[in-house]
Amino acid sequence: MPHPHEHNHGPGQDQPHSHAPASPCCCGGTCGPDPEPATGPPPIAGQAAHTDVFRIEAMDCPTEERMIRKLLGSMDGIKGLAFNLLGRELTVHHDLPDTTAIVAAIATLGMQAVPVAPGASMASRPEPPAAWLTPPLAVALLLAVAAEGLEWFGLGTPWLPALCALAAIALSGLPIYKKGLLALRQRDLNINALMCVAATGALILGKFPEAAMVMALFAVAEKLEAASLTRAKNAVTALLALAPQEATVGRPDGSFTVVAAAAVPVGSTVRLRPGERVALDGLVTAGRSSLDQAAITGESLPVEKGPGDTLFAGTVNQESELLYQTTALANDSTLARITRAVVASPGKKARTERFVDRFAAIYTPSVFACALAVAVLPPMIFGASLAEWVYKALVILVIACPCALVISTPVSVVSGLAAAARRGILIKGGLFLEQGHAIKTLVLDKTGTITTGRPAQTDFVHLAGDPAANRAIAVSLAARSDHPVSKAVARAGREDGVALLPVADFTALPGRGLRGVVAGSVYHLGNHRLIEDLGLCSPAIEARLDVLEGAGKTAVLLADASGVLAIFAAADALRPHSREAVAELHALGVKTLLLSGDNGHTAAAIALAVGIDAAKGDQLPEDKAAAVDALTAQAAQAGGKGLVGMVGDGINDAPALARADIGFAMGAAGTDAAIETADVAIMDDDLRKLVAFIRLSRATVATLKQNIALALGLKGLVLVLTFLGYGTMLLAVFADMGTSLLVIANGLRLLRR
Repeated sequence: MPHPHEHNHGPGQDQPHSHAPASPCCCGGTCGPDPEPATGPPPIAGQAAHTDVFRIEAMDCPTEERMIRKLLGSMDGIKGLAFNLLGRELTVHHDLPDTTAIVAAIATLGMQAVPVAPGASMASRPEPPAAWLTPPLAVALLLAVAAEGLEWFGLGTPWLPALCALAAIALSGLPIYKKGLLALRQRDLNINALMCVAATGALILGKFPEAAMVMALFAVAEKLEAASLTRAKNAVTALLALAPQEATVGRPDGSFTVVAAAAVPVGSTVRLRPGERVALDGLVTAGRSSLDQAAITGESLPVEKGPGDTLFAGTVNQESELLYQTTALANDSTLARITRAVVASPGKKARTERFVDRFAAIYTPSVFACALAVAVLPPMIFGASLAEWVYKALVILVIACPCALVISTPVSVVSGLAAAARRGILIKGGLFLEQGHAIKTLVLDKTGTITTGRPAQTDFVHLAGDPAANRAIAVSLAARSDHPVSKAVARAGREDGVALLPVADFTALPGRGLRGVVAGSVYHLGNHRLIEDLGLCSPAIEARLDVLEGAGKTAVLLADASGVLAIFAAADALRPHSREAVAELHALGVKTLLLSGDNGHTAAAIALAVGIDAAKGDQLPEDKAAAVDALTAQAAQAGGKGLVGMVGDGINDAPALARADIGFAMGAAGTDAAIETADVAIMDDDLRKLVAFIRLSRATVATLKQNIALALGLKGLVLVLTFLGYGTMLLAVFADMGTSLLVIANGLRLLRR
């Protein structure tokens, strides 16, 4: 069944469109700017003969991404790379005869690339939480602490602390050394390379316990970061667990059997008992019940469902048994599309992430050069102790690691995306989540956004000819249209028993109305603009229209070649929370503008009733786009501080949605195009979700700023202490690990919003 907002032909309605999808994003690298977007198809992907996806378990950090990008980017036949660090997946666009060379190249980095079959992506499946403290790592920590204690208290022989330290390094540091040496071989100063240099320097200086603590604590920090990222990912992908793995499917003989949901084809009949979750998207064919749709739309109250209504995988049947016919495969359900969209973060990289990437690209080499100067210059120029200043340089290397800075942004962004998804708000990437805080003007469509989109006929004004015949003609034309006002006229006629007449040469006139031939005569059913275009308007008709439209009603007129025969008026009910949502938007400092294809009087009446600041009626798609262009131009002249958002139904309003800084699709649940193309998809029709989005965006931006300040502030403090003679390598590694955990924990707080 089409979504209620999906078909719009007839009086005052815009033409269908598609909003261009945003380019994808991911975590950035630690040591240099990315040559292409971190995730999603690269610009030249269309020129590649093959596209293959690989699962790489060891790839969960921007460090690994950087190394793989540097290695594969120089290979002949590689056309583009796309990284999904949360899903640990690499997409390669290439012209190679097979994937052997790709797998072999990644193996040289100490990683295993496992090809993923098409449609079997693991990125949208929850991962079991990995243990952050494995037995070897626990033993390494104990040995490192023992080495520190033995040396501090002077217990045992001199070689005993060194032996404990070397054993700790062997248990915890060998993987780090392996990755560090690979990075150095690629001339890549990533975190593993910095740690290897620091630990090796400490060993050379005889600081065995400190070298052991550096390696053991860094290994623990890596495990904790990986576990935190997995938690952030699972916050979204756990949605898929809501959909049961089995479904009760009907057989040709009328019996039912339980089969795997993944094996159920489209068009199958499925039985759904009370208390069960829906396994696959479908349409109700028999029965009535109420379903909890919170997992998809964020609605707190159950929704009544009957024959012809849409069911979403993952929702819960609360009352009676239902039969439904599946409309999508298990991996293509609305739930699966939402999960894949958020996990892959298919939006543009957030500005803060781009800043962090650029900063890290300059910061890390600069600090390495600074540490080298600290180690060499004082002994050479002032005759200072070489060991003392080399040790200070090693401390600088440890604290200089930008890992906390780099990891803080993707964790915060993904946590924000997950928090939004839980409330039925699908945000297509970090850019839009971060930009939302700056929205100062919100342009709203009327039908289906402010109002329910299901108007009822309120008036029938007879002007000429036979009233019964005129109504029959109007109802027959309206029955061929999906425009809400036409449907209201047709519904009222059906309820009154009006018989439909044959209609020939039916034509929809976008933004104006309908035309058809009935009993050999041409009739038009359309809005005020259509009647003016036909040259059939008059002062008397204008007066009648003013009365109807002044009352907030939408009028359509039936006309033949001689003139207007009748006027039909319909009123569209406001959505329950429209007034509340607009009031909250105003409280956030957001101005509102209503743009409607309906006449100006109706648009003004609706805007007044809801509390919208201004309204414009008789808006064609190009008119709405021009209005949004004008607003964005005004914002640019004012310094570009305020962004413009456009709220539509996700199918129409394409030009305006494309021109706006952020396009919002309302009521997107079950609408493929809305989920795939909108910048932000509100899965139900609750305008208050717009307020929630802006508040979440502001909280995310505040968290990003806090994390940057934490990462740079704590590192700066330890650097100052080091130059003052109070810094130690142990303090540096504690500060680095502590900073990483602090920014991760701060970012994960967004999950509770």
